[in-house]
Amino acid sequence: MRNVQEVTMKDRVEKVINRSRPAVQMDGGDIELVGVDNGLVKLRLVGACSGCPSSMMTLKMGIERAIRAEVPEITGVEAVAE
Repeated sequence: MRNVQEVTMKDRVEKVINRSRPAVQMDGGDIELVGVDNGLVKLRLVGACSGCPSSMMTLKMGIERAIRAEVPEITGVEAVAE
């Protein structure tokens, strides 16, 4: 069973991702939240983002920066394979 703080953190991360999603979808990709575990956000980049040379830049400089700005207790963001 998850505690309330974990669920709240995941919900906050999901809100940030939902705001970032339209820009990623415009380029033919998408972002899936796999989970939040001990402050580490795990994302899956799909569609055109999968294998795109710029995907790690998008992940680190765009998505991670946005998440950490609103959810400062996040320790990092990493991409997981499909």
